[in-house]
Amino acid sequence: IMNQTLMMEFLLVRFTDNQMLLRLHAVLFSLIYLVAMLENFIIIFLTILDQHLHTPMYFFLRHLSFLDLCLISATVPKSILNSITFTDSISFLGCVLQLFLVVLMAGSEIGILTAMSYDRYAAICHPLHYEAVMSKGVCVQLMAVSWFNGGALGILYSAGTFSLNFCGSSKIHQFFCDVPALLKLTCSEKHATIDASVAIGVCYAFSCLTCIMISYGYIFSTVLKIPSRENHSKAFSTCLPHLIVVSAFLLTGAVAYLKPASDEHSLLDLLVSIFYSMVPPTLNPVIYCLRNKDIKSVLGKVLWKVKSSPVIER
Repeated sequence: IMNQTLMMEFLLVRFTDNQMLLRLHAVLFSLIYLVAMLENFIIIFLTILDQHLHTPMYFFLRHLSFLDLCLISATVPKSILNSITFTDSISFLGCVLQLFLVVLMAGSEIGILTAMSYDRYAAICHPLHYEAVMSKGVCVQLMAVSWFNGGALGILYSAGTFSLNFCGSSKIHQFFCDVPALLKLTCSEKHATIDASVAIGVCYAFSCLTCIMISYGYIFSTVLKIPSRENHSKAFSTCLPHLIVVSAFLLTGAVAYLKPASDEHSLLDLLVSIFYSMVPPTLNPVIYCLRNKDIKSVLGKVLWKVKSSPVIER
């Protein structure tokens, strides 16, 4: 009979045993976290504050920023805390919650990115019908479907992973609780539930990527028919970074979840997980918003008002 252990807690990987390097890791992760928080809070604040930004595109960008805030907050603060306190542990329930939130946010983010590509397709390819196609009701429905799909995937992955038996080592070779790393700790021979969950997740991600590629295909086709070279360069400079970020996000997720199972722990696994959990929340605001002239204009107005507001002397 296999000796099964009731896991009360797991141990997350420690990047190094050197205390100085651990402090350096904490400082680096803290800086990345603060930058991501600041960028995304600015976008949420500006898109709520200014009436001119109450359009479908900025509606989706606001929700994307909120998702990015939640995604990076689900993993990075715990890693920073462990580095500062020189501990590795995360409780069983904390691990369940972390995995659920990461899958929920990542799944919802893919849905929002797909909705955003459809919004750009409607705006560029069917400008005369844009307001009818992207009505407030449609935007809310697309956002709700994205959240629902993310939530469903989160429940499937969490239930599938933690229904397995864990035995032996409790050390997760990852800086947060992730499915591939947890599967290496299980002594269950059959993984039917989690295999089915991963298959559903892959189909969902692939269908979203297909929709995004089709939308941008139509966008590029429409833009190239316009004689103005300025419009060409503007469209490509806007759309290509979007495509690169989406593709990199999905590719790193695919590498993490579809890579053949192995008992060996590689640096690549760690780098891939860092990429898809930390890079999108930090880069999305820069690529989607902070290069945008509307956002720059509103931010400039807010900063000017703050600068020019009279100081009340006592």
